[in-house]
Order: sequence, then structure tokens, then C-alpha cells
Amino acid sequence: MELVILSGKGGTGKTSLVGSLASLAEKKVLVDCDVDAADLHLIMKTKTGPAHDFICGSKARVIQDKCMICGICSGYCRFGAIKNEPDSEARFGEKFWIDQYACEGCGVCTHFCPEDAIELIDNVSGQWYISETAYGPLVHARLGIAQGNSGRMVSLLRKEAAQIMEKNKFDLTIIDGPPGIGCPVIASVTGAGYVMIVTEPSISAFHDMERLLQLTRHFNIPTGICINKFDINTDMTARIEKFAGDTGIEILGKIAYDPGFTRAQVQGMPMIEYADTAVTGQIKQLWEKLQNNLMSAGKKAAGRKETVIKLN
Repeated sequence: MELVILSGKGGTGKTSLVGSLASLAEKKVLVDCDVDAADLHLIMKTKTGPAHDFICGSKARVIQDKCMICGICSGYCRFGAIKNEPDSEARFGEKFWIDQYACEGCGVCTHFCPEDAIELIDNVSGQWYISETAYGPLVHARLGIAQGNSGRMVSLLRKEAAQIMEKNKFDLTIIDGPPGIGCPVIASVTGAGYVMIVTEPSISAFHDMERLLQLTRHFNIPTGICINKFDINTDMTARIEKFAGDTGIEILGKIAYDPGFTRAQVQGMPMIEYADTAVTGQIKQLWEKLQNNLMSAGKKAAGRKETVIKLN
């Protein structure tokens, strides 16, 4: 079973809650799918594992010994990636080179170069890791600057986590999802067993929660809502609760605002390990309800699978 925790916007406290749920859950693997700005490892007492290159696409590179400075390539590049500058050490006193941040790897320059002086090389988009934490294995990554294809990296992380889960006979994968509703989020939720949306009582968070619910409905994924910092705007909290009631979405829990979350982050640990307060009690109640919903979702999924097998 994969539990995906999303928020839509940043700052709702999603990762902090994931850390606490990871402390409460047993026999699980953790995945940080926010590859553009992964930070779950910062509160998990993490021993980072070896880095693995994530190869995605290609980039062009000028072979300086072959280049005759004709400039044909720059005329065909539609991304402005091919640069020309004086170089006293170059054999013609100038050189062409390719801006790796601007290059899209389309290969047009390699096709039209009359000297075969441009080649396509594998593009390392980032690194991914399988690390050890105090709460179990964590699969996470770091996408490179100006690199795309974060959705493909998310799919890779989920695949690695599934292998760890199968090998260790774990019951659960907890996924700290990326923000928004774009490709990385879709790659995080597709085929998942349950989604929890962490929202807060603000207009922007409410709007993002609505968009996420449209997404999970599209993929027919059971979804519940957790309202974090619910007491900072009780009117907005009431609006979220009314919306949930009108649309049949379960409110899994409400977590009060507590500055202890920030202090726990500074100490590099989940809130539930940092202090025993009313908030930690609310988190435990949230986890109890989540466990029941995960079990129910798992039984329904197994029933659908059995029906399909019988029909076939």
C-alpha cells in the first residue's frame, strides 16, 4: 500500500507531518518525491547512502579539435544554446561552445555540422539515494539546476521503494509528495492506494486543496483531508469542513498550530519525537484514522483485483 501525502502549496506543514507519521508507522519505506526541493531527510536523522546518477536525455557538446568555426550550427539552434567567444588558446583564436542549461538535446546541430564536430552525450539530471534513517529506509533525490523530467525521477524513486518494500516484506510506503498538480504530482499518485491532503485555513491552500481533489477523483484514488494549524483561522477552517461535508471527503484530523514544529525541525527530528503535547496527541489520532482508512482501501483494491481476475 502506498500512502501519498500532498499539500498543493508549500508551507502547510506536510513534510513535518510525514516525519511524525514515519515515526509512528511500522514496516514501511519512506519516499521523498519532492525532487526539486527534497527536505524530508533533514528531520529523519539520516545517514545518506551512495549517490546514483539519474540519466535523462542528452546534451550537445562541441569537439574542439574538429570544430572549424564555420558557425553553421548556431544558425540552426532555436534555443540560443550555441555560443561563440574569443579564445587565445583555441587554434583559430575563437571557439564555439554549448550552454548546457539552454541546450534541449534535440540533435539538430549534430545533424547539420559538416565536420561531425558536435556529439550528443548522456545528460546527468541529478542524483538519487537510498539512505538509512532512524525510522526506516528513505528513497530521495536531488534534481540538478534547470533540469526537467522530475516526473520520470519520481517514477524511478517509487520503483526503487517498491523493490525495497517487497524485499523486506514491508506493508506500507509513505510518500512525501511534491507541490502543485503537475507532472511530478501525477507521477506520485498514479496507482497509489490512498492520498492525504494536508491543507491550512487560508484562501490559497483551500484553492490548491480543491485542485488536488479534482486530480485524485480523476484517478479514482481514495482521499482524505488533514487541516494543519486549524486554529489560526477558525472561520476558514469551518469553510473547509463544510466543503468536505458537501463533497463527501473525510476530515482525517485537525492539528493545532504549535511553534514546537519549528524547534523540532531545528533539532532535526519529527515533532512527535521532540515533545509530548496536545499536538502530538492529535497526530496520533490522525494516524489511527489513517490506518483504518488504509486497511479499508487495501481491502477494496484487493476486491477489485479479484473481480477482474474472475472476469478474465
